[in-house]
Amino acid sequence: MGKMNWGRLILGGIVAGVIIDVSEGLLNGVILMKDWAEAMKALGKAEAGPMQLVGFNVYGLLLGLSAIWLYAAIRPRYGAGPKTAVCAGLAMWFIAYALGSGAGMIMEIFPMRLMAIGILWGLFEIVIATLAGAWFYKEEPASAF
Repeated sequence: MGKMNWGRLILGGIVAGVIIDVSEGLLNGVILMKDWAEAMKALGKAEAGPMQLVGFNVYGLLLGLSAIWLYAAIRPRYGAGPKTAVCAGLAMWFIAYALGSGAGMIMEIFPMRLMAIGILWGLFEIVIATLAGAWFYKEEPASAF
């Protein structure tokens, strides 16, 4: 079994993270912008400012890095390729999107419609991002010793 190739993992993670950030920007900053403004107003909060946008972009980058790390970690058991990338993406979706949104949905902090759209959009977003990032990941060959 080869060792993780950290350089390629970071490259693939950045690719995945950029895809996530662009996708989230399109969904939340364009398509659902007015809906999020209303939701934040109902909570008595201001709309997202520059610091929050930086935070969301860092979060997307970390999510992409985590997805490619998971791909690299399960690759020896599942084999290299798109099927394994989809499995890693689905696992990340379940952990980060579905379970990650659970408390907010239970507490009804944001409108259920917005949460459901985000979770469903995220299913496609993270799988596509993981597939793209995994394409850049190549394992280091195992050493003889």
